[in-house]
Amino acid sequence: MALLAGENIEYIDKKFYELVQGNAPMETLYDGCRWAEGPVWFNDGGYLLWSDIPNNRILRWTPDLGVSTFRSPANYTNGHTRDREGRLISCSHGARAVLRTEPDGTVTTLVDSYRGKRLNSPNDVVVKSDGTIWFTDPPYGILSDYEGYKADQEQEHCNVFRFDPADGSLAVVVDDFAKPNGLAFSADESVLYIADTGRSHDPDWPAHIRQFDVVNGKTLTNGRTYVDVDTGLPDGFRLDTEGNIWTSAGPCVNVYNPAGALLGRIKTGQSTSNLTFGGARRNRLFITSSQYVYSLYVGATGLQRP
Repeated sequence: MALLAGENIEYIDKKFYELVQGNAPMETLYDGCRWAEGPVWFNDGGYLLWSDIPNNRILRWTPDLGVSTFRSPANYTNGHTRDREGRLISCSHGARAVLRTEPDGTVTTLVDSYRGKRLNSPNDVVVKSDGTIWFTDPPYGILSDYEGYKADQEQEHCNVFRFDPADGSLAVVVDDFAKPNGLAFSADESVLYIADTGRSHDPDWPAHIRQFDVVNGKTLTNGRTYVDVDTGLPDGFRLDTEGNIWTSAGPCVNVYNPAGALLGRIKTGQSTSNLTFGGARRNRLFITSSQYVYSLYVGATGLQRP
């Protein structure tokens, strides 16, 4: 199923005409999830992976074969990325850990505790060019038995962490978020953007994306609001090569320029969780939205990542 070309696009700034394809339909790749999340594109394999968290599985879509099961059970994985060697890095609600899938398919636990206490439930993850792994740790996976296993929170805060697989060190880089969620580096890795979805359980909490300066590749400073999202929550997001941010925003994907001005929206019609750029030219947007996975060719090019 595909929406008619252009009917799902809202233009707010003329720049947005360059970033989307008005005649490109939004295609439904799959509609059988309970809550789709964490899309990651494997260009070398030509396929997309994503999590169906409540169904405890990772699914795979390939253009010629459609959708198949990549892993089930999957320890209630949420966000995914790839490391510099192309291996799958996953945030696991069930294991309360960051996991790595090795080339032979075995799964390695990279980190599951901080200062002797279990992590909350790692949510989303990015890998920096130096190989370090940065991830958010809100409690969504331990709040109930729907997306993980209900349990007490052991960490005092919902932190953003930097993990170095070279020496096994784990450090808190931010600790003042209500529920840190999606995150992404700027092209030159001088800025880290982090979403806060604290409004999911506190209606008075701002729904915003913050930005931080990255100091010596290891620490963050000068935290400030990049944008307050006006529709829903800013969950997962990605940057294009022009520095625009494409973020989930309730029933939409909102696109903001580097200064935080809203350029336009892509309407999905239900709660949108995450997205990623893929395809051979990184100009195909893959969107996870409630039980659906959509794809849409756009005029933008996603940042090159492993």
